[in-house]
Amino acid sequence: SSEVLEAIENVIQDVLKSLAQKKAPVLTVANRSDWRNIEFKDSVGLQMIPRCTTKQIRSDCPRSAPKFALMLKILSMIYKMVQSNTYATKRDIYYSDTLLFGSQSVVDDIINDISCMLKIPRRSLHILSTTKGFVAGNLSYTEEDGTKVNCTCGATVSSLNSKDLISHAKFMLIVEKDATFQRLLDDDFCNKLSPCIMITGRGIPDLNTRLLVRKLWDTFQIPVFTLMDADPHGVEIMCIYKYGSVSMSFEAHHLTVPSIKWLGLLPSDLERLNIRKDALIPFTKQDQNKLASIQKRPYIACQPMWKKELEIMAASKLKAEIQVLTSLSSDYLSRVYLPNKLQFGGWL
Repeated sequence: SSEVLEAIENVIQDVLKSLAQKKAPVLTVANRSDWRNIEFKDSVGLQMIPRCTTKQIRSDCPRSAPKFALMLKILSMIYKMVQSNTYATKRDIYYSDTLLFGSQSVVDDIINDISCMLKIPRRSLHILSTTKGFVAGNLSYTEEDGTKVNCTCGATVSSLNSKDLISHAKFMLIVEKDATFQRLLDDDFCNKLSPCIMITGRGIPDLNTRLLVRKLWDTFQIPVFTLMDADPHGVEIMCIYKYGSVSMSFEAHHLTVPSIKWLGLLPSDLERLNIRKDALIPFTKQDQNKLASIQKRPYIACQPMWKKELEIMAASKLKAEIQVLTSLSSDYLSRVYLPNKLQFGGWL
């Protein structure tokens, strides 16, 4: 915490120095959304280059002055929280003065900029994000207050401050959607095949879900598989778990799991399983653009098998949700598809 306080003090000292010299204070932050600032490393995923381009948040420019003021406001809130060892969620910060901040996304963006500017992970800034992810299966742990949690009994909100993690799981399965996750729980998938841990970020994963996947992987060193829809959105979500995202590339080391494997639903599976064409969904213009942008990303070049699958998807201009497997039989996913894939190595 002394490191966080010192980093904030240094920023404020620079502001005071500028004022003393009758200059307009400026905050310099890395350009987080620029692909030119990102390098791809197989072992880490997407990470920020050491000397990346920056942008200035100036106090004397009408366009950036409001953001400059809000950054100082949130820095002062962080400083107080670290000093008093209290925590707040991003929502708490927004609701402390909704008129001032205007929207939750403004707060989220500023917090990421501050974290990147100070080079300090968000957790150390005493800011929590509310978790939307779930975990279930062969896992038990103790929460900070001493509560013992057993995930075999059903879905639990993924907790990060857990300790004494115990598991005999043979693998981890990341499921894109809540509906599929719940269906697999109903089918008792976690115990039937071999003990496993199932996680869902219920769509695009929040920071806590990504941190949890990384923590479980660090702790148990077991294979991690993903089960996504066969569409560009599903591929994008899988890439966030495996390689990280551009906007959080400055924290890649804590967030990515580069060993993640793509288990399904593969575009090639649709042909192999003779899924009826009328059960598939035609691409929208948005799908085409999303797929084209994914195909250009640096990590696809080093994944020839993934590249092939994306080419199959691009050629067919058709997508499918995991639920399409119910057209074969109601429990096809848990009874046939996943057991066969896991037994015969049907992943990429």
